[in-house]
Amino acid sequence: MLSVAASTTTGTRVVSAEEMEALAVGAWILGTGGGGDPYQKLLNMRQLYKKGYRASLLDPMYLNDDDRVAVVSGMGAPLVGQERLADPHFAVKPVRMMEEYCGARFRAIMALEIGGGNGLQPFMVAALMGLPVVDADSMGRAYPEAQMTSFAANGLPMYPLAVADIRDNEVIVTRAASATWVERLSRKVVVEMGSTAATCKTPRSGSEVKDHGILYTVSKAIRLGEVVLRARRQHDDVIGAVLQETAGKRMFTGKVVDVERRTTAGFLRGCAILEGLGDDRGSRYALHFQNEFSVGERDGVPEVMTPDLICVLDSVSGDGIGTDVLRFGQRVSVLALPAPSVFTTPRGLELVGPRAFGFDFDYRSVFA
Repeated sequence: MLSVAASTTTGTRVVSAEEMEALAVGAWILGTGGGGDPYQKLLNMRQLYKKGYRASLLDPMYLNDDDRVAVVSGMGAPLVGQERLADPHFAVKPVRMMEEYCGARFRAIMALEIGGGNGLQPFMVAALMGLPVVDADSMGRAYPEAQMTSFAANGLPMYPLAVADIRDNEVIVTRAASATWVERLSRKVVVEMGSTAATCKTPRSGSEVKDHGILYTVSKAIRLGEVVLRARRQHDDVIGAVLQETAGKRMFTGKVVDVERRTTAGFLRGCAILEGLGDDRGSRYALHFQNEFSVGERDGVPEVMTPDLICVLDSVSGDGIGTDVLRFGQRVSVLALPAPSVFTTPRGLELVGPRAFGFDFDYRSVFA
């Protein structure tokens, strides 16, 4: 539940500027390499707070069953997001489109994914619209494709979907044959928009969020960021602090010696090679990614895989490292964090297991 006392009548509380800083740190770790670097959106939130705007966090259990919740995200290739700067007013655009299309106003805003910059996206929208952010998301991390959500895993429809770019192009996918077709159609649109766009996913009711969302992930990200920032101040072992907070496992410690990546079909795909340090000296680790890290291989043998979270952190600072900014010479720690249970079901694995990313093997959890 909300980590700081919330109103007992509304279930909301204002998120402080300090918590916003922590959220950016925690969301970047939970992004598993994707979701976009949160730094630009953090800068936007700093400016909004300086101008007097505030964002509040809403306990999902305080949603009425018929409340309408806007699910927002940026969509595209992370590398492109480095060049096209985040704009809060641009992020609001598809939400207004969806309200107009559906003929109803939203009660609250929610992140599609807590990972990376998309974990801060709803706060930009909420601050400008005067609405609260629901303490939940639909991934518990970041995933590259629109159908890879807890809502799709539970059989909920994934349309309509609104997409907008900075050139005044607006598209609404009103209907699609399946969740996968929603992804295919919207991805084609985003590619034509320059491989980056703002989106408002299918509106969710309060009951759908409560029953099928991944709850309290915003608070989780804030707590994780606070743990990292506190460990830095106290000169403690940041990686150890992250593992203790998340019940994760350290998989590999090494140095980046090679990175191959390419932007294709609206995704950043590739592989990074690490050379072991310390206890891992003499071994190599391959990290495959499609926006986010999907499989980690030790000396050619798959060891950790989606839906377990594969998080690559700077071994000293504990900062998350995105697939778009991995570079030669970085000293990194590869961590595995437990996956939300909805994604380890047969339907969940169909959507986000290793075979969904083109690998010819079944999911094996390092936490089994």
